Amino acid sequence: MKILFLLFPLILLLVQGAAGDEYTCRRMRGFCFRRQCPRGVATVGRCGRGIPCCKM
Repeated sequence: MKILFLLFPLILLLVQGAAGDEYTCRRMRGFCFRRQCPRGVATVGRCGRGIPCCKM
């Protein structure tokens, strides 16, 4: 039971890392933008925490 307290932070770190990254965005030919994607550009994923990946 004590091992659950050690595994819980590790699982949270893995889930946070799986959210997306800049490299994956670039592979999809997108770009990272600070807030919301500009008009005429679609959101296709996440570059990081609260940073959308945009694609024309």
